[in-house]
Amino acid sequence: MNPELTYTLPMYQTCSGAADIMMHTMERYFTNVTDVQLIDRISEGLLVTVKEEALKIIHDPQNYEVRANLMWAGSLSHNGLTGTGRIGDFATHKIGHELSAMFDATHGASLTAVWSSWAKYVYKTNIERFAQFAVNVFAIEPNYYNLEETALKGIEAWDQWCHQIGMPTTLKELNIIPTHEQIEEMAEKAADTGHGVIGGFMQLKKDDIIQIYQMAL
Repeated sequence: MNPELTYTLPMYQTCSGAADIMMHTMERYFTNVTDVQLIDRISEGLLVTVKEEALKIIHDPQNYEVRANLMWAGSLSHNGLTGTGRIGDFATHKIGHELSAMFDATHGASLTAVWSSWAKYVYKTNIERFAQFAVNVFAIEPNYYNLEETALKGIEAWDQWCHQIGMPTTLKELNIIPTHEQIEEMAEKAADTGHGVIGGFMQLKKDDIIQIYQMAL
């Protein structure tokens, strides 16, 4: 694959792609499976690299090395490597897919528009995992007396990064204002993809998904 072929890709699509690369690893990173330290380190290294390279590409769209790093990270994030030995989640993808289906939203942007709402809804399932993400991916100073504070700062840092690369973190920023009926339809369709329940980190039913969409407004 030749990174030069991506030079003319619109920046919004480039950054949507970077967000999707992040998300495919994050969907596997947020797991309740323990003792997966090697894959944790591989995942965190990938996430830090994409986080940094996406910021660079905005200012230097024809930087061959940066484009190459993003493409290599994309391959590693999508080929299943970062899911080795663990149970993934992918609820955010299923929630985002319904936004793309109903409103023609760009895939990566549909994910960033709902991820932090999903995170705030589920983080108490495993606060330590979210705190680890905050410290090792976004360099948040850990508060060992209050891991919840650390976890929430990591979610906030994700939103800040998304805004730096022009990605939305709410449905309003995605220019989507769904009706209650549309939210209910999307939630039902998302839940149906898992026979009524989606998510590995925390199992979500239709009512949970409705709440996440509402939080993302």
